[in-house]
Amino acid sequence: MPGSAADEGKVPFRTAKEEIRVGFGVEGSEGGGGGRRQDIAWRTVFLMSLLHLGAVYSLALIPKAQPLTLLWAAYGIVIHPPGMELTPAALEAQSLNHWTTREVPTLILSNPQWIAECHQETDIDDRYGDLDSRTDSDIPEIPPSSDRTPEILKKALSGLSSRWKNWWIRGILTLTMISLFFLIIYMGSFMLMLLVLGIQVKCFHEIITIGYRVYHSYDLPWFRTLSWYFLLCVNYFFYGETVADYFATFVQREEQLQFLIRYHRFISFALYLAGFCMFVLSLVKKHYRLQFYMFAWTHVTLLITVTQSHLVIQNLFEGMIWFLVPISSVICNDITAYLFGFFFGRTPLIKLSPKKTWEGFIGGFFSTVIFGFIAAYVLSKYQYFVCPVEYRSDVNSFVTECEPSELFQLQSYSLPPFLKALLRRETVSLYPFQIHSIALSTFASLIGPFGGFFASGFKRAFKIKDFANTIPGHGGIMDRFDCQYLMATFVHVYITSFIRGPNPSKVLQQLLVLQPEQQLNVYKVLKTHLVEKGILQPTLKVSSLKRLVF
Repeated sequence: MPGSAADEGKVPFRTAKEEIRVGFGVEGSEGGGGGRRQDIAWRTVFLMSLLHLGAVYSLALIPKAQPLTLLWAAYGIVIHPPGMELTPAALEAQSLNHWTTREVPTLILSNPQWIAECHQETDIDDRYGDLDSRTDSDIPEIPPSSDRTPEILKKALSGLSSRWKNWWIRGILTLTMISLFFLIIYMGSFMLMLLVLGIQVKCFHEIITIGYRVYHSYDLPWFRTLSWYFLLCVNYFFYGETVADYFATFVQREEQLQFLIRYHRFISFALYLAGFCMFVLSLVKKHYRLQFYMFAWTHVTLLITVTQSHLVIQNLFEGMIWFLVPISSVICNDITAYLFGFFFGRTPLIKLSPKKTWEGFIGGFFSTVIFGFIAAYVLSKYQYFVCPVEYRSDVNSFVTECEPSELFQLQSYSLPPFLKALLRRETVSLYPFQIHSIALSTFASLIGPFGGFFASGFKRAFKIKDFANTIPGHGGIMDRFDCQYLMATFVHVYITSFIRGPNPSKVLQQLLVLQPEQQLNVYKVLKTHLVEKGILQPTLKVSSLKRLVF
């Protein structure tokens, strides 16, 4: 093929064999003649001598070098453009088209820097070559989980196709889980908190187990021990903050708890620091990079599970309705999207989840908004669901008794003109929370599924179908709660941005730890402020009272 304009004026790179053929006239070349044969004679001797020397050097000194290194050592000669640094990195970065036989030859063996870097790169390859050269296709496959479907279901559904068998298994287990969820709601707020904690621990276990299975062949020291230790540390920090915020009156009665709350953040940091030091001490020479990968894996898992579950509990303390409506909206969206996709799905939605369809996505959206609106109306009627969860030290339990705020009191709203004609009425009575429920349901059905898509991409990266096989037909706990964590963050941000005002519990906590003189000053200032507003009646002084009596 004719050379391009950019190649004009350059002699193409030729092997020693091609040089011999050209020099002895087997192939035509410019300037031929006796001088050319004389030139090729010394070139041939020189190249053949260095060929043997380079082979001995490569086998004796760098037996595990990369193929490119062996290639240059075998030739024993490098012809490079003037001014270019002669290092392995520079050699690999240059294209062979840039090399010409007109440049000044330079021996590899005459450059000690190059030899030193070859040894250094060889050592690095020994340490990390098996890890850095991995692609997605090189990740070891995790053995598939065993089928944990109850035998009674297998026998009852044995005559159905796999598609309908999976449909029935998912349906039966879904109804079972919803029934158990209703039972826990009936048992109260404390049981819901324990449920959230249990789900958090199980999700953490499933994600960490995937990392351990992928890299189990490396036998990393202390990996699982440190992972669980960090889980305890982070939970201690977050739940300690919750105790300090919502159990202030109880804490004041216990002297030991006062010490723990007062220095809670310092103790939490000290515990984390101990784990950090243990990780540094566990570093092994041949697994540095892999150990740091797993250190990051653990911390990202903590961010996904512990932080989000803490926000779920924070939402619960604002009122059980802020816990139930978002969670039930996500559950409704999962169920209705699955049903619409199962019966009407034809158009794929996203490549990460081939079974997800546009029909299921759109059907789930409208179903979830309607469900959230109705659920908000029903739950807003009961104090048990709308009152903030508080701990009463006198009865030593959580209580949900209050005067419902305006958010949960019926109000009249004027209808838009087109709805007036359609409904034949001017106004409609709604709970303000129902309007907020539309925002929550919309997020649960439009943005919430992206948490599931994220989880799908994660599972595809590690060639697994589910995080675990805890729930037959559903996979692991993380498979059911991948969207819930994203929803928990949104609800917390929504409450703090549009709903929540000052927190009296935190103010009370600060007051109770003040010195008596400081508490008295605060009392006087607060009393004066309330008297000026007319909320309290001014008290008569003792001297004035004596005059009235006598």
